[in-house]
Amino acid sequence: MEGKMRAQVFYEAEVMKLEMIDIPKISDNEVLVRVKATGICGSDISYYYGHSPVGTADGKGPLVLGHEFSGEIVEVGALPASLGLFKPGDRVTCNPVMQCNACPACAEGKFNICSNMVVPGVTVNGAFAEYCKLNYTHVYKIPDSMTFEDAAIIEPLACGTYGVKKLEVKPGEFVVVFGPGPIGIMMVQLIKASGAGKVAVVGTRDYPLNVALEHGADYAINVKDTASPNYSADVNQRIAELTNGKMADKVIVPTNSKQALQDALTVSGAGATIVYFGLPGADDKIEVPALQTIQSDKTIKFAWLAPLVWPTAISAVGNGLVKLDKLVTHRFSLEDAEKGIQFMKVGKGDKLKGLVVI
Repeated sequence: MEGKMRAQVFYEAEVMKLEMIDIPKISDNEVLVRVKATGICGSDISYYYGHSPVGTADGKGPLVLGHEFSGEIVEVGALPASLGLFKPGDRVTCNPVMQCNACPACAEGKFNICSNMVVPGVTVNGAFAEYCKLNYTHVYKIPDSMTFEDAAIIEPLACGTYGVKKLEVKPGEFVVVFGPGPIGIMMVQLIKASGAGKVAVVGTRDYPLNVALEHGADYAINVKDTASPNYSADVNQRIAELTNGKMADKVIVPTNSKQALQDALTVSGAGATIVYFGLPGADDKIEVPALQTIQSDKTIKFAWLAPLVWPTAISAVGNGLVKLDKLVTHRFSLEDAEKGIQFMKVGKGDKLKGLVVI
């Protein structure tokens, strides 16, 4: 497909420009997607403000950001066309983490730690643009009932699905979720659908905590706002009260809060499983009381990206187990994508997830 397209091109910290660039040319194993909606991820914010480098060879732009997206296929490479897998007009969501399938990690199915992965919006041009290309193996058709906005945030849902999968929730268990952001609220729904008895969500603002309650959480604990009806000065004491002293069976931490990383160890009971998911700073550390943790037979895990869970995530939304519509609180045009990134970082008011709608 020949021609030009509008794209937001990131150059360096706090410098992004709307430009006309070439529409990507696809190879035989790729498809071209007309982008409909793109999520503003925390990593996009980090790249924009220079808190972390992009994944290019020199860690710098120019680069089109945006890796959470959905759209409509407009061009199909020779290989997927010959297999009859896709056609123009197919509505799809897109898995941006494109592994090499040749390194030792890929050989074991550990695609999330592939040493050669290519990621639109991180290592190559992404989806803050009118078109984006991907390997055909990384696009998934979505049901007619799914909106493009919901489909655009399947990527963070898939990451959350992988984290909850590693949590291994059993029926009736008491689960604590630290961080009622969009992924935390998605996790609440997945955890309840997995059979958890009760779910407590811990955060610092009542608005997202209340959204978590609306999406299946049983208890909200605000550890910061003393005026909140959900306020608790001691999260450990509160969990002990809710569990009659047993403490949590499972804990997952979809936040970068250092305090939450530590509290996960203390709110969890004997035999508990803890999954660390959110991305802390490069120098942040978790202090594990070794003897106590060993004697309580706890399991500590870490979850990164979303290998082998995309069909599960799509089905969870398609079957109504996970509701996404109330998680998108702000929408921006492609022209205003930079303003959208800025707002999701520093803007005031009730907010959860921002989308660039194209």
